[in-house]
Amino acid sequence: MMQAVSPPDPTPDAAALGAEAVLEVSNLTVEFPTRRGVLTAIDNVSMQIAPGEILGVVGESGAGKSITGLAVLGLLEAPGRIAGGEIHVAGRRIDMLSEDELTKVRGREMGAIFQDPLTALNPLFTIGVQLVETIRLHSGLSKEAARDRALTLLREVGIPAPRERLSQYPHQFSGGMRQRVVIALALAAEPALIIADEPTTALDVSIQAQITALLRRLCKDHRTGVMLVTHDMGVIAETADRVAVMYSGRMVETGRVKDVIHDAQHPYTKGLMAAIPSLHERVETLTQIDGAMPRLNARPEGCAFNPRCPMAGPRCRRENPVLAPAGRNQAACFLHDGGTE
Repeated sequence: MMQAVSPPDPTPDAAALGAEAVLEVSNLTVEFPTRRGVLTAIDNVSMQIAPGEILGVVGESGAGKSITGLAVLGLLEAPGRIAGGEIHVAGRRIDMLSEDELTKVRGREMGAIFQDPLTALNPLFTIGVQLVETIRLHSGLSKEAARDRALTLLREVGIPAPRERLSQYPHQFSGGMRQRVVIALALAAEPALIIADEPTTALDVSIQAQITALLRRLCKDHRTGVMLVTHDMGVIAETADRVAVMYSGRMVETGRVKDVIHDAQHPYTKGLMAAIPSLHERVETLTQIDGAMPRLNARPEGCAFNPRCPMAGPRCRRENPVLAPAGRNQAACFLHDGGTE
């Protein structure tokens, strides 16, 4: 479990990298207009990712993790829309681009790895056809050169007998092998950024470990920044350099993985950490955070976590805290800003 894992060595803090960041999200707000009013799914979220860095984005279901990733990719489904903020990838602002312009950016500057590798691959075409087509689309290589590049990618992601595998179909691969192919597809055009949304959830534990290790190695080798969306703090501990904790569409804590794991500053993060079972301590019941994530149309005033927080005070119920220094991390909590009264 997570307590037995040594967090990876941290990369330099992305906030200090300025224009070098492969992803810079500033004050992102995502809304979904409905008949009953506008629902704010993402509320003023900011983040940065450095070249070669993995940022883990974690939180309960409904926290806004996947919506943030879809907004970056420009894949929000109607009526969802970016209502505020800016998104820069490799120094280029992309949130104002047309769909045709975004299509050119995806794959070339941004790659994606989703939860179920089977749905990410077309069952009607061989792996070779899908890899070669993707490579040629974004690189302009000849068919033969693209095939050579596809073989190189399959070797790099650990597919045995890659030349024979090129002529096989997705159903002839195991789940772990399919996810390796999806990673190869995401890397086909050497993108600056990859959005990995629950890339190991559909796999068994042993294969999960292989895929997270592969993703981390390839990220470092290619200097590709990764936004790793997951609910699993164990995956974060094994894979990420920094972690961003989300709650009800807001960022509540950020910091280096080892600092957040061992010295969480926000009550919500502390609750997540306490709910993880320990290898070294036998307990009858697991700790849980009482209550549930608020609905988007019923987000409470002030700090969205205040109805579930045992330390909430009057200030928490009337003001929305912003990220501020808290120990070695940053936390959106009044406990680090003069108290909750």
